[in-house]
Amino acid sequence: MKKTSCLKAFVLAMAMLFLASSLFAAAASDNSQSAGSVPVKGNIILSTTTSTQDSGLLNYLLPIFTRETGWTVDVIAVGTGAALNMGRGGDADVLLVHARADELQFVADGYGSVRYDVMYNDFLIVGPNTTAIAHNSNVLQTLRDIASRNLPFVSRGDSSGTHTMELSLWRAAGINTASVSGYSSVGQGMGATLQMASEMRTYTLTDRATWLTWSKDGRINLPAVCEGASDLLNFYGVILVNPARHPHVNVEGAHTFANWLISPSTQLLIGQFGVEQYGQALFTPNAVNPR
Repeated sequence: MKKTSCLKAFVLAMAMLFLASSLFAAAASDNSQSAGSVPVKGNIILSTTTSTQDSGLLNYLLPIFTRETGWTVDVIAVGTGAALNMGRGGDADVLLVHARADELQFVADGYGSVRYDVMYNDFLIVGPNTTAIAHNSNVLQTLRDIASRNLPFVSRGDSSGTHTMELSLWRAAGINTASVSGYSSVGQGMGATLQMASEMRTYTLTDRATWLTWSKDGRINLPAVCEGASDLLNFYGVILVNPARHPHVNVEGAHTFANWLISPSTQLLIGQFGVEQYGQALFTPNAVNPR
């Protein structure tokens, strides 16, 4: 009888030990899954250009940002001109855009408290697969050829960084777009403009990241016509909306986002984006003082 009681006690003790071990393992597993994440702190409104979204860069970076900092991000992807206007109106906390002269003026006018360089890629002219224009690296001559031969060209026409660059290139080439019979303005983002250009078999100016992304998945068929010119570089900056003008902006979240973008670890992530899928980086990090 004593032996039976001892045996029952032993079995009960082992069962209790097994249960405790299981609960400990489950707790450890839960802790390991949450390791590296921090509690959610709040929300940031990011106004940015369509190219950062259409290229997939934000889908790549933002989950990591939220996991590391606890801040979630609401993205409003518009043209750079519209993004800067949102900043002027206090409708965003932080901007990620690509029209450097306009960005610097935005800060000088007191709408932004600080701007940091983040990264760059380049623009290129793409078009239908014809022999009308040979592949080259002279963007001004390419535009002159498009105009003189009455070739179709579709413009974003949305006051974006890409549209601003395009207009400056036409001016540098000495051409008034009103005199180009094949020129049309669509008022669309980069991805939509590329899709229209592909369907209509026209030329257009695009950032490389969006062009590579949309070409890779078969949404467009527009070979590069002109690329590699130094005047086609495309610089991106992050700007904090000035709380002195708009006290309601999320200063802490905006600072966290900007500092995270220019940190060495994030700059490394940006430099790796696209390499595995496209064989080349879609953006080159260029934060002056990574922190």
